[in-house]
Amino acid sequence: MRFVLTALVFLFGLFDLFMGLNFLLNPAETALGFGLSANGVQGISTLRADFTAFFGVVAACMMIGAWRRNADLLLVPVAVMGVAVLVRGVSLVLDGTYPGWQVPMTVEALHVILLVAAWRVLPHHRIEELTS
Repeated sequence: MRFVLTALVFLFGLFDLFMGLNFLLNPAETALGFGLSANGVQGISTLRADFTAFFGVVAACMMIGAWRRNADLLLVPVAVMGVAVLVRGVSLVLDGTYPGWQVPMTVEALHVILLVAAWRVLPHHRIEELTS
């Protein structure tokens, strides 16, 4: 079970890495798939920076955590994806639905479920162990 969870965390991280790279290299077109559009250079810069950071940090923590079998690194993407799915829920209540709203919420919820399960199974490391 540990091996399967570790592999899934790594694969989900790889998916997020590619999402981050898409925003880095092609922000305007990638944003259209999210229902977003850029307005000038400032908009492109914001898409490139914010979404690359979001997906890149999530991917790095997931992939490094899986590779090193360090569950503590999985807490960062759990928090980020957990906040994202919660705020999407708030937006559903405040703003209503839109076509395909289930897809991003499902992806984020699957991240949270997978990462919490992996966090419970993988070993935890103290800071002193990582620096020595």
